[in-house]
Amino acid sequence: MSVETAVVADASRVGVKSARFWEVDVMRGVAIVLMVIYHLLWDLWLFQVLPNIVLYDGFWKYFQRYIATSFIFLVGVSLTLSYRQAIRKRGIRTGLFPKFLKRGLKIFGWGMVISAVVWVAGIGYMHFGVLHLIGFSIIAAYPLIRYRWPNFFLWMALFVGGYFLQEPTVDFTWLVWLGFKPPHYYPLDYFPVIPWFGVVLLGIFVGNTLYDVDSRRFFLPDWGDFPPFRLLEFLGRHSLVIYLIHQPILFAILFALGIAHF
Repeated sequence: MSVETAVVADASRVGVKSARFWEVDVMRGVAIVLMVIYHLLWDLWLFQVLPNIVLYDGFWKYFQRYIATSFIFLVGVSLTLSYRQAIRKRGIRTGLFPKFLKRGLKIFGWGMVISAVVWVAGIGYMHFGVLHLIGFSIIAAYPLIRYRWPNFFLWMALFVGGYFLQEPTVDFTWLVWLGFKPPHYYPLDYFPVIPWFGVVLLGIFVGNTLYDVDSRRFFLPDWGDFPPFRLLEFLGRHSLVIYLIHQPILFAILFALGIAHF
């Protein structure tokens, strides 16, 4: 039975409570905590409290890449779960695209807001950051959500494509969203479609592989009520809000402590 057929069949069961998988929220919560730590270090570098810390190379570079990869990968996993939940709720698989379109446009719009704030604040520029990518991916991945192996092979293709786009290839910026960047291009946040959309597709592949309609296809102890995990679950369920407000809060704390200054 295909994933889509199983979902539609299960949607006919009346009164079945939709499952939420605690481990997905916990993994997202962990990524949120690590992101706040990384951005705090970036703030301390910006205000010359830690002027010698190198965040764009070595350990901290890969620390940041791990955080971003976790977020983007979990977008794909969550898309498969959200797709199934929507089918269960409606009882049919048609007419779901507006839900994903609205969600994608909302997140992409927040990415544009952050780009504008960064530009107005004069601390750099950001044309296509992680929120732009996530918003785009939620919309673009919709036709692929119900598939497994096509997503895996598309991830491989985008991964290879990203390797060939590591070096500057153009002298303009209007294709940076796709992965074509000019020389000396140093945005604050940059996650182009090639190769990062592939990470979302890999998440969809894994989501469709590891999760059934309302259960896991693997054994995992029920640790969701363990207090530290419950906190991480809460953070994971509110990741967008935390992403949007954590930097203003960090700035306010640093200013209040006299660490930051204009």
